[in-house]
Amino acid sequence: MRAALWLLALFGIAAAVALFAGNNQGTITVFWAPWRVDLSLNLVLLLIGATFVLLHGALRALAALFALPHQARQWRVQQKERALHASVLDAIVQLTAGRFSRARKAALAALAQEKNLAAMDVALPQALQVRVLSHLLAAESAQSLQDRSARDAHLQLALNESAERGTLSPEMREGVKLRSARWALEDRDPSATLARLQELPQGAQRRTLALRLLLKAARQDGRTQEALETARLLAKHRAFSEVAARSIVRGLATELLSGAHDPAQLMRAWDQLERSERLMPEVAIQAAHRMVLLHGDLAVARGWLLPAWERMVEHPPAHPQALSEGLRVKLARALEAGLDSVDAEWLARIETAQRNDPSDANLQYLAGMACMKRQLWGKAQQLLMQAGNGLQDVGLYRRAWLTLAELAEARGDEAQALVAWKRAAQADNR
Repeated sequence: MRAALWLLALFGIAAAVALFAGNNQGTITVFWAPWRVDLSLNLVLLLIGATFVLLHGALRALAALFALPHQARQWRVQQKERALHASVLDAIVQLTAGRFSRARKAALAALAQEKNLAAMDVALPQALQVRVLSHLLAAESAQSLQDRSARDAHLQLALNESAERGTLSPEMREGVKLRSARWALEDRDPSATLARLQELPQGAQRRTLALRLLLKAARQDGRTQEALETARLLAKHRAFSEVAARSIVRGLATELLSGAHDPAQLMRAWDQLERSERLMPEVAIQAAHRMVLLHGDLAVARGWLLPAWERMVEHPPAHPQALSEGLRVKLARALEAGLDSVDAEWLARIETAQRNDPSDANLQYLAGMACMKRQLWGKAQQLLMQAGNGLQDVGLYRRAWLTLAELAEARGDEAQALVAWKRAAQADNR
């Protein structure tokens, strides 16, 4: 449509020119003594147009001639700028490919090219970002090459550039500090990592990457409580899968409890745990074991074990929610340690659980040891004999047969005692 309109316009112009030029009888007389020149109006108009075009072309040619030095300089600057960006991209590619020496050379080449451009009084709008990024790439390459002196030098230059210039984006400064924190973590220097993270703004400190670094640094530095709080934040931010988050939190909670050195400290550590963490069987069993080792209040420990006990009783071993064999054994050991002070309610729980699942060797063992504490020798012997034939854990197996040997000796049954002692001694070889 546009082409058709242009064509119609051209036809109109041609028709107007033909009408004007064909019927134009005007003349222009030029008197230049002693001459007289008569020119037609059409010719004069053509001469004027030609003169305008000639002068315009001459002026354009002169402007292009005088602009050649500027264009040549601009071309050289453009080539150097392209080479600068190519060097930065090459450094990134080489670093990604694991060619650290080449990456460092490319980063240094980018810095040299930027310096040359600055010497030519060329002000690149992204010059500061290029310098900081090049120093960061060189430092990353030096870190991978274990050249810590070069890494620290480039890191300091990057920090100086980011601190002195106000045009740099805050993300770039935060990125430099996060990277330096990660390098300190790789060097097993958690104090330096934590110091770098503290330099970040409040919002940047709660980013997933910063929290991951904080978690690792706190674990390296032995700050279990801080690491646990960080792991909770990461779990809420879905930085880990549900299974991984549960495993990390469980491990840190267990570590926190294991670090207690007296019952009061253990109680404070338990109070610092969230309800979901206290319901984890591994955490509750570890807390109870620690209370036993610290000679604390075993009634409190049994209260911690109650959710794990109920879960074990409600779900048989084949159930998906059932406790593993290792946890069942640990739970039995934790309860066995407090049988001397166990109350009638717990004894009833143990007896009911064993009666409801008579084939469970761990429950048989626990019920048998409870009968021993209550001096029910006959029933204790029966239950421990059954447990001794089905226990898989070496420690419980040996303990069951040692108890049976002591019962046999108390009855004066030397033959049965000898058999029991022999079975206990062969616990590691069965």
